[in-house]
Amino acid sequence: MTTSHETIDAQVVVVGAGPAGSATALRLAQNGVEDVVLVDAHDFPRDKTCGSALSPRGIKAVQELGVWSAIERLAYPISAIRLVTPGKRDIFLDAPGGKTQAVICLRRDMDYQIFKAATDAGVRFLPHFRAKALLEEHGRVRGVTAADGRTVRARFTVIANGAHSKWGTDLGRKREIRAIMGWWKNVPFRPRAIEMIFDRMVEPYYGWLFPETEERVNIGITYEDRDGEKKNARELFQRFLDAYYADRLREAEPVGAWKGHPIVYTYNIGRLFSRGRVVVGEAGRMTHPATGEGISFGMRSGIWAADALRDILLRKVPETAALKIYTARCAAAFSPSFWAGRAFRRLLRTGVLDRAVDLAQTQVVQEIMRRFLAHL
Repeated sequence: MTTSHETIDAQVVVVGAGPAGSATALRLAQNGVEDVVLVDAHDFPRDKTCGSALSPRGIKAVQELGVWSAIERLAYPISAIRLVTPGKRDIFLDAPGGKTQAVICLRRDMDYQIFKAATDAGVRFLPHFRAKALLEEHGRVRGVTAADGRTVRARFTVIANGAHSKWGTDLGRKREIRAIMGWWKNVPFRPRAIEMIFDRMVEPYYGWLFPETEERVNIGITYEDRDGEKKNARELFQRFLDAYYADRLREAEPVGAWKGHPIVYTYNIGRLFSRGRVVVGEAGRMTHPATGEGISFGMRSGIWAADALRDILLRKVPETAALKIYTARCAAAFSPSFWAGRAFRRLLRTGVLDRAVDLAQTQVVQEIMRRFLAHL
């Protein structure tokens, strides 16, 4: 490994160039903050293991960032959902008029579009920067150092390096779920529809089928290890595939290997800052506890963190006051959905989803279910 002792000075350094980090950097540039540096262990474009669904909340965030038109061109639109309950009820819910409710966009494409908008706006990017340690002086974070010796010194450091981050500020008990998924071509599926299957083998979580193009889908499961038991992810996934997709996969063509990743989450959003440091996205465990969705929360928290840093750097708002407002905004916006997700997890074990589908013969009940699922 080559080493370098290069030191770069910045107003803000953002550690991690996923949706949360790139959204933060882009919003900072849009806010008029100069000398923003974005670092990541990889270069772009790069693949990322993810279901790649962009929810209504996520669409709203990229619209606000001004990158929706670029992402929309690359995305597969979703206007319906197939829902399978633990009691094997099976229902399709279609959006009125076939209106797009969500999209599936490969992370290779979506992340790059947000990242590209940030660099086009003047953000400096340092690839292959494997962040090793935070710089701390007199109790204040002053930047970050890479494994190869490069250093970025900054007035503020944004932590956006995801589930594995060790640099959060109020992590408390670690809650974790897991996901494993694979990709196939030539799988029969209903156009513009995702599938969510709430089977008891992964309760209180679910399996899914998300179409990425007209020819390719990703199928996966989320699950948790409970009571000290560590499940075999591949065996569990194979059981799920055998139960729900054996016939449809018989003539399908696998694309690459199965891949898994952890998801960390919280119910109560704690402190998201310390002196010189701001935490966004999954590094702050802002991931939905029922669905595992984190892209929208990552981007939204990044937008609000960038607004707080603008207020500090350009409007001379006291640092602690601005970052307390940032934390409060995240808590007020996300916590109700997170607690609703906790309630949903518990309700799944009572058969409520089965009863809801039994009642879903009326348009009113179907609309309630659509809205509930969209806003989990």
